[in-house]
Amino acid sequence: MVSSSLAAKAEEVSNFLLSNGMEVVVIPDHRAPIVTHMVWYKAGSADEPPGKSGIAHFFEHLMFKGTKNHPAGEFSREVASIGGNENAFTTADYTAFFQTVSPDALPTMMRFESDRMRNLTLTDAVIGPERDVILEERRMRVENDPEALLSEEVAATLYQNQPYRIPVIGWMQEIEKLNREDAVAFYDRFYAPNNAILIVAGDVTEERVRALAEGTYGKIARGPDLPPRNRPQEPEQNAARTVTLSDARVGVPSYGRSWVVPSYQTAKNGEAEALDLLSEVLGGGAQSRIYRELIVNQGIAVGAGAYYEGTSVDPTTFSVYGAPRGESKLDAVESAVDKEIARIQNEGVTPDELDRVKKRYLRAMIFARDSAEGLAQIYGSTLATGGTVKDVAEWTGRIEKVTPQQVQDVAKRYLVPERAVTSYLLPKGGSGAVAESGGPVQAPAMVPPRPGQSADKVEQP
Repeated sequence: MVSSSLAAKAEEVSNFLLSNGMEVVVIPDHRAPIVTHMVWYKAGSADEPPGKSGIAHFFEHLMFKGTKNHPAGEFSREVASIGGNENAFTTADYTAFFQTVSPDALPTMMRFESDRMRNLTLTDAVIGPERDVILEERRMRVENDPEALLSEEVAATLYQNQPYRIPVIGWMQEIEKLNREDAVAFYDRFYAPNNAILIVAGDVTEERVRALAEGTYGKIARGPDLPPRNRPQEPEQNAARTVTLSDARVGVPSYGRSWVVPSYQTAKNGEAEALDLLSEVLGGGAQSRIYRELIVNQGIAVGAGAYYEGTSVDPTTFSVYGAPRGESKLDAVESAVDKEIARIQNEGVTPDELDRVKKRYLRAMIFARDSAEGLAQIYGSTLATGGTVKDVAEWTGRIEKVTPQQVQDVAKRYLVPERAVTSYLLPKGGSGAVAESGGPVQAPAMVPPRPGQSADKVEQP
């Protein structure tokens, strides 16, 4: 039932190329009179030139400035005037812009969005003030947040060679030097129809989207043909590493442990799907092994879990995390998580347990896809990282075919202590015991950003 529901959605999806190379995906959903219009550029922080960290995220901000045809703020005011919403985000692998509006407003969204694809006004008067905005954003989101500071240090340690080691928002000293020439070069290289994907999901038809897209995006000249995204890759990692940060602003100590593992684009057949299910078995919610053992049975953790983000161009991360409760010690939480990993490595998972996890996981995917925006996000992130519409359609079938042996195999192959980076976030003085916490600890606090994690997702004025 779960698989057939997702397959029915996939069968309704259509995709085609405009004459200038822009890919278009149409996802009809006529249950409500809304439509999500998204443009994804295959350009993220991992595509930046050396020494220009932050330019991808900086350019996301610049896209909300004026064009030759529309002054700054006009696009956003148009979206707001019709009761729609808009946003944008930058990750290591892509930058995306979207609006959710009523179907009658779709032509207007396409006119505005296609206009800023090539017609931005990039002057020093625009660049300087917006660079100051980015610098302040970094101070607020990173410099003033010990969890974010540790996250950056972990990523820089985990990835020894891949560009995922560089923060999406950029390093402060490099952001300060970004200028108009950098912005224009990035724009001319990456912001072109043949490096973009248009996703339209909601109360639409393929015929209408095709006509509108050809009349707007289709009129833009094709950009330069970009080479394959062959980035520096990781050497073999054979040393366990530890990163510790003590800060007076920390109230609840926490720990994380991360490994570099294959993504859906780099994994051998079935490995990425097995890693997805391993993260669910191990720490994917209230029914997971880590949650039941540390939080329910032993009561030693206020938060603990695991996650894997497989949607990336290059190898990604698999992480576990935890924070102690009450008088419990941090090392007790860490030891308990290690035992759960070892149990899977040594004993595996049962067919019944894996079947239950698959059903929970696929049901969660149904909820994720139960909105125009959710569907657009799934297709956009997959295509922007090298996947296809067919990959999305066949994903549930591949998940259902994963065996208990495959889950055990990836746990043994990749969750090797000697290749991990372990991080500790401690109160000043390094105490591992704390008073009762008032709430759960969220995963990104203890582990490095996933390659698909955005630097920000902030509405522009």
